[in-house]
Amino acid sequence: MAEYDRFEKGAANSNTSTKVLQRQLEDPEARIIITTIQKLEVFIRKNRTHPVYKQHVVLIFDECHRSQFGEMHKKIIKSFRNYHIFGFTGTPIFSVNASNGNNPLMRTTEQAFGEKLHTYTIVDAINDGKVLPFRIDYINTMRMAENVSDEQVYAIDVERALAAPERIQEVVTYILDHFNQKTMRNAFYTLEGQRVAGFNSIFTVSSIPMAMKYYTEFKRQLAERNSGLKIATIFSYSVNQDDPEEGVPDEGFETDKLDKTQRAFLEDAIKDYNQMFNVNFDTSSDKFENYYKDISRRVKDREIDLLIVVNMFLTGFDATTLNTLWVDKNLRQHGLLQAFSRTNRILNSVKTFGNIVCFRNLKEATDEAIALFGDREAGGIVLLKTYEQYYNGYEEDGKHHAGYADLINTLETKYPIGEPIVGEKAQKDFIQLYGAILRVRNILSAFDEFAGNEILAEREFQDYQSVYIDLYQDIRSGERAEKEYINDDIIFEIELIKQIEVNIDYILMLVAKYHESNCTDKSILDTIDRAIGASLELRSKKELIQGFIARVNTATNVQEDWRAYVSDQKEKDMTAIIIEEQLKPEPARKFMNRSLRDGELRTTGTEFDKILPPVSRFSGGIRTAKKQSVIQKLIKFFEKYFGLE
Repeated sequence: MAEYDRFEKGAANSNTSTKVLQRQLEDPEARIIITTIQKLEVFIRKNRTHPVYKQHVVLIFDECHRSQFGEMHKKIIKSFRNYHIFGFTGTPIFSVNASNGNNPLMRTTEQAFGEKLHTYTIVDAINDGKVLPFRIDYINTMRMAENVSDEQVYAIDVERALAAPERIQEVVTYILDHFNQKTMRNAFYTLEGQRVAGFNSIFTVSSIPMAMKYYTEFKRQLAERNSGLKIATIFSYSVNQDDPEEGVPDEGFETDKLDKTQRAFLEDAIKDYNQMFNVNFDTSSDKFENYYKDISRRVKDREIDLLIVVNMFLTGFDATTLNTLWVDKNLRQHGLLQAFSRTNRILNSVKTFGNIVCFRNLKEATDEAIALFGDREAGGIVLLKTYEQYYNGYEEDGKHHAGYADLINTLETKYPIGEPIVGEKAQKDFIQLYGAILRVRNILSAFDEFAGNEILAEREFQDYQSVYIDLYQDIRSGERAEKEYINDDIIFEIELIKQIEVNIDYILMLVAKYHESNCTDKSILDTIDRAIGASLELRSKKELIQGFIARVNTATNVQEDWRAYVSDQKEKDMTAIIIEEQLKPEPARKFMNRSLRDGELRTTGTEFDKILPPVSRFSGGIRTAKKQSVIQKLIKFFEKYFGLE
């Protein structure tokens, strides 16, 4: 909503007030107006005649496969006399995926908007790097009987079986068991200056009663596991909410039409949400709309791990942090592709595909949708390749693409552990090879089959990664920055490196083991050194960690003594910088404490200038040199202590 408010606050919110819209339409200076079709329909109903109808107007509808059909559309094109109309959609309505609407002359996008002017399919978007392909798991949760003749009875029985408590329990168990794997919860990256672990997900189910059953079962299993996973649910009344022929129906904010049981359940779920985030929402019209907005924001900020919905958030909602859609409902054609596409927004190199986990057999429906909105050969582009292809390699366009096994074999053959990589060409080849391994390993990690088939032991990965990081830091330092080969075709997969880093908690766990051995097991110290060497983040903390280990004895309380040690060293280091650079003590300490808290060191602006010693702005290079000296020392300080408190 915020992006619309930049045009005119309140213009595109979900209420039906036409106050803002009318003011805009009657303003001769208003050239571009952002509104909703609902507001426009209300305006037309309240204003049978209006001067704007005779003016030349260009009407542009986004997501025009959704609500731009039926009575509202008819009223709009009947009222305006001098207009051009354009529609944009990623999933047009064709005759094959049109519903049996009341108006047979207004069933397809072409009938509503006229001839197609331009086509840009999901295949084009993937090829251009604008969206990601999908990876789909089909998880069988029930065995279907064969040769059932009575289709109606069969359908009833199937729905009853799908809603069975045993199946609900099985599905929830699978999601929780595989949640970290599918959402890459052990992968780390930076989101708006904050270190974030993994991605989040939406779980779409067939009906409100199913949403209620699933939410209840999730709460039960999460309590049993003592899990901190944050779940939420949202639903409202909608007509034909379970009809796959209608794609994904629009859900408004009507809670008063829910039956008493459903509304009471929703109230309780919102109370859980209020307690979790210290907010105050309920099912009343205004607060429910704000509940929707708050959920939307928290999903985008990755504060919610799993959101259970029926239809909401399956169309028109973009969250780059969302990578997984769990599906337990029948989807088809434009509804299917719209729902799947919530997962394929580009974020970083860690997120390489949209992850779809289906608990119903949607393979045929998926193939049909991809063919309809791409072409018959689109599946090879829209969907990821198989596990076997990524692991063992594949042929495509007359070229062999090496698989993970081949890449690891090349790595071990050409670059044995412990032997130096001599020469710039050899180093360049190693960087490219190891980067390719990181990329394919990142994809394979989402496949259940990859567990136990990594080939290299953890220590071997750490050794190779240490070499990779050594080269990265060498080149980054500027020592070889003038070398021609570095500038153009060397790409370090730093985001992929960061996502598999160990953290300080792992190191402290190892230190505790070392302490339990009465400081005699030197192999643990070797493991610690390997882990630090393979981590960009921990390398900056190496001196600190080694200083603490040197102090460990039989009387050490690892966790408590570590915190005290870090606090003491941090103060000593900060004091040294303040003295050496003659910084203002209190502003400098406040500035760095805030930077460590927020996860970002901002060296521009007035706040940073306030910590510097008085140097004339007219002193030229002296002031610049002083500022750069301070910045370099504070960056080193920040990297050393960030993430330790």
